[in-house]
Amino acid sequence: MYPLVYRGKVRDIYRVDESRLLMVASDRISAFDHVFKEVIPSKGKVLTAITKFWSDTLATILPTHLISTDSSDFALDGSDIEKFDLPGRSMLVKKADMVGMECIVRGYIAGSAWKEYATNGTMHGIKLPTGLKQGSKLPQPLLTPSTKNNSGHDENISPAEAKEMLGESLFAQIEEICISAYTLAAELALEKGIVIADTKFEIGIIEEMPMICDEILTPDSSRFWNLNDYEDGRIGVSFDKQPIRDWAEQSGWDKSSPPPSLPESVIEESLVRYIAAYERLSSRSFSEWLQQHSIKS
Repeated sequence: MYPLVYRGKVRDIYRVDESRLLMVASDRISAFDHVFKEVIPSKGKVLTAITKFWSDTLATILPTHLISTDSSDFALDGSDIEKFDLPGRSMLVKKADMVGMECIVRGYIAGSAWKEYATNGTMHGIKLPTGLKQGSKLPQPLLTPSTKNNSGHDENISPAEAKEMLGESLFAQIEEICISAYTLAAELALEKGIVIADTKFEIGIIEEMPMICDEILTPDSSRFWNLNDYEDGRIGVSFDKQPIRDWAEQSGWDKSSPPPSLPESVIEESLVRYIAAYERLSSRSFSEWLQQHSIKS
C-alpha cells in the first residue's frame, strides 16, 4: 500500500507519487470536532459517490483536484483492493498546497452562524438584516471562513481577517470559486427537492490556480434540508448528520471529553439519510455505485 501521509477525522491520505495522492473516505463519523467510536457502515462510499457526482457537475464551470474514482487506476493489485476496501471510497487526486482555511458558504443561517446572529446580529462579524429566523434564507450567499486553533477546533473568523491571512487577491479568487460552486449546486439541488443551507469547501493551489479539493458538497460537509418540509423558521428533515448532532446535543455530553456511544438507531437513521441525499441529488441508486465499484474477480 502507498505510504500514509495524513489521517484526519474521517479520511486517510496516501502518497502515490510526487504529484498525486490517494484519498480514502472511512466510515468514521465526527461531530463537534470529535470522532465517535462507532462507524456508519458504507458512509465513506456514499461520500465518495456524492463527491464524484458534484465534481463532474461542477467541471462545467470550475476545476477540482479529482483524477479518478476507478480503483483500477490506483490499486497496486487485487489483494490490495480487497485488504484495504478501496473500491467506491477512494479518489486519486492531484496534490495541492492547501490554503489552511475552511471556506464555508452559507445561503441560509443555521448552526454556529445562527447562534452568533441571535446574540449579536452578525455572522462571522458580518452585520445581517434584523428579523431573521433560524433557517432563514440570506439575502445572498456569503463566504464565512474558519481556521483551526491550537486545540484543533474550528474557529470562525471574519472575511477581513481571512484577507489579512491570505491576501486580498487570493481571497477574492477563493470567494468567487466557492460562491459560484455553491450557487450552481444549490440551484440544481432545489430542482431535486433539497435545500443546501451551507457547505464547507477545502481549497488548494495547483499550478498557481485555486481548486476545490477533498469532499465536495456531501452530507458531512453540508446541511441538506428537505424542501417539502422547509419554511422560514422551520427546518424539518435533514439529509445529513443532523441526527448525530441532535442526539449529541440532547445526550448531556460536554463536547470536551470523549463522546458517548452512538445508539444503533442513530447510526441507521444517519445512513438512510446519507443514501437518500445521494440518490435524490444524482438520480442514481447507491446500489448501482456499489456494483460499479465492486471487486471484479
